[in-house]
Amino acid sequence: MKRIGKILLGVIAGVLILAIGGLFWKTRQEAHDLLHSPIETRDALEETPADYNLEFEDVTITNPDGMKLAGWFVPSENGAAIIMQHGYKSARDELLNEAEMMQRHGYGVLITSIRAHDQSEGDLITLGVNEVQDMEAWHQYLISRDDIDPEKIGIIGNSFGGMLSIQFAAQNQNIKAIVANCAFSSMKDTVATSVEHFTGLPEFPFVPLIVFWAETDTGIKMEEIDTTKWIPQISPRPVFLMQGGADTVISPQSGQILYDAAKEPKELWYDPELGHVDFDTERAEEYEARVAAFFDQYLLGE
Repeated sequence: MKRIGKILLGVIAGVLILAIGGLFWKTRQEAHDLLHSPIETRDALEETPADYNLEFEDVTITNPDGMKLAGWFVPSENGAAIIMQHGYKSARDELLNEAEMMQRHGYGVLITSIRAHDQSEGDLITLGVNEVQDMEAWHQYLISRDDIDPEKIGIIGNSFGGMLSIQFAAQNQNIKAIVANCAFSSMKDTVATSVEHFTGLPEFPFVPLIVFWAETDTGIKMEEIDTTKWIPQISPRPVFLMQGGADTVISPQSGQILYDAAKEPKELWYDPELGHVDFDTERAEEYEARVAAFFDQYLLGE
């Protein structure tokens, strides 16, 4: 009996060791996949501005790290331009609907992509730590154009792109008006929601381990990714926030958290029925009217 007991304990110990080892392997792999995006794994662009009858230019720039970044430019009729930034592991064609809307109101549009996304170079996603350099490179391209008034530049960002837009605008006073559609309030606030969405794994015990591996591999602490620290720095420039109450990609409280952290002038459009970045499609007419009016007021003085 004693021998059988020892064998049973050995089997249980072996199973536990295998389970723990499997847990560590799985979470490390998920952390790697969340923060890496090799170009061969990315989806091809499904549409271009031509599909929306927009005149446009293909644009390629180089960021400070020597990576080539791909974008589209739609000419301006009023001298003003809107930078548009896509979300996490998405691409430029995500914003073609918004680009068409703003072009109808005379705005030029620069649809940008960042490192490790779209057709741009790079593999590692640093959740804004390095991507903000890409946004500055795009801004430098835009102000180099003779057809754009550097005092009339705004920005729209979706999701991760909304967080990045707020971070970039906090550092660049030349961005005169900011629209953020379902932006991350902070990684601390939304990491459990986002990890579950992108991996399908429950919060416990996976999320803490995924965060641990992500921080170990990148040297970036999740508490550093905090939009609530950047958004107050935008004032006295205006910020327009949107948040859906049925969001399953980020914390549905993100919009209110950011609104509370922002200083005037600020605006929050909260819709309890909408999911993640659904405003431009599910509330298309209101989206166009409100966003165009926002930029008309703060970029054109109308």
